[in-house]
Amino acid sequence: MRLVPDAASQPTPDILVGTASWTDPTLLASDRFYPADSTTPESRLRFYASRFPLVEVDSSYYAIPARRTAELWAERTPPGFVFNLKAFALMTGQPAEVSRLPKDLRAALPAELATSRKVYAKNLPHAIMDEVWRLFLDALEPLREAGKLGAVLMQYPRWFIPCSAAVDTLLEGQSRLGDIAAPVELRNHRWFGEEKNKTRRTLAFFATHDIPLVIVDGPQGLESSVPPIAAVTSPRLALIRMHGRRVEMWEVPNVPTVERYRYLYTAAELGEWVPKILGVAPQAQRTHVLMNNCYAHYGTQNAAELTALLFDAQRARHAGGATS
Repeated sequence: MRLVPDAASQPTPDILVGTASWTDPTLLASDRFYPADSTTPESRLRFYASRFPLVEVDSSYYAIPARRTAELWAERTPPGFVFNLKAFALMTGQPAEVSRLPKDLRAALPAELATSRKVYAKNLPHAIMDEVWRLFLDALEPLREAGKLGAVLMQYPRWFIPCSAAVDTLLEGQSRLGDIAAPVELRNHRWFGEEKNKTRRTLAFFATHDIPLVIVDGPQGLESSVPPIAAVTSPRLALIRMHGRRVEMWEVPNVPTVERYRYLYTAAELGEWVPKILGVAPQAQRTHVLMNNCYAHYGTQNAAELTALLFDAQRARHAGGATS
């Protein structure tokens, strides 16, 4: 059985709900979303875009996309469809595989790095990092020109902790992306808490610099846990990412990444977020909600269910307003 939303049941043009992948192998293997005749990248994207108005591109974290790929994404989706892209790993201080760097960048690597399996931005010459940013931004141009670029997600690693160097890194990333919305997702609990007013200070920093801080639902009580604070720190965009709550697998090393997100939200758990999302939406020009529990059909099913819940809640609000 496939659970997909009806086009008429989208919440509002200002609240977009989607998933963090449309090509995950476990989704393709599940036979719970795509029709049997959707067997090509083009047909799958067209089908996905007929059911949801938003998607996050995860592959851009592992390799800088080709400009032609972005052109095809724009061509294969309807007007108003939106792509969020995850920043390339080197752009947020995380390691990138040398084999997946563009050919010219591999040729420019210092000899001591050319034979490495992975490289970090901190070890690369400034000229190479400048080229990384240039190539990434160039790849996005077809989406920008088509009005389909939503945001670039700057997801920082667990070891990215609050300090002056981290602040400089955050601000540099925002500067390099210019007028592109660049929401930041933190993955270390040290940014939050009552001790020394950490939460208040973090929220104030992001609000002062007009940086959207990603609102997260995910496992709690761990080094990488971030509390689910529904706070808007930039009027340009509110981004909510739903990771699932599989706490027992979240920080286990050497397990397939998909196992960390193997979590199907219940209707009650999704319902908890409906008033939060509706409370956030008036504070931002755009609100994006992404199901990142991308295991099999879990993300698409929960995105469809959340879409329906939001639609019903808004319809009830409007009906109540009309009779009051």
